[in-house]
Amino acid sequence: MIVETLLIGLVLALLWAEVTDISPGGIIVPGYFAIYLDRPLRAAATLAVALLTLAVYRLLVRHLILFGRRRFVLMVLVGAVLSQAWLLVLPKLFDAPVELRVIGWIVPGILASSLVRQKALPTLASLTAVSTLTFAVVGLVALL
Repeated sequence: MIVETLLIGLVLALLWAEVTDISPGGIIVPGYFAIYLDRPLRAAATLAVALLTLAVYRLLVRHLILFGRRRFVLMVLVGAVLSQAWLLVLPKLFDAPVELRVIGWIVPGILASSLVRQKALPTLASLTAVSTLTFAVVGLVALL
């Protein structure tokens, strides 16, 4: 059911972006969030890493020329590195539950890239709406 969730999330994210002109955190991100919507700690960890990625970007942009493809690649790279660091360091700091892991390596970077291009509130509200809608549609399809 993972592939179906990603496809439904992709279609709904595209429709949402066309209708509202607000990206829900990237085209593939809502589908991944919908997969793990029943595990809120994974969504929270992913959001935390995306916000850390955004903070690193804001520090680097003072010293580097970052726009377009360069910015996107940097965001994905920093998000991947922080995701891996989160996975390696967090269990050593305290007894972290298994569910407090980041969703993938590229999802935080893509989300952070959208947070740079748009304001945080519309992006996160759109991500929440499209992920919830995707989760609901997948649940209805599963019943059929």
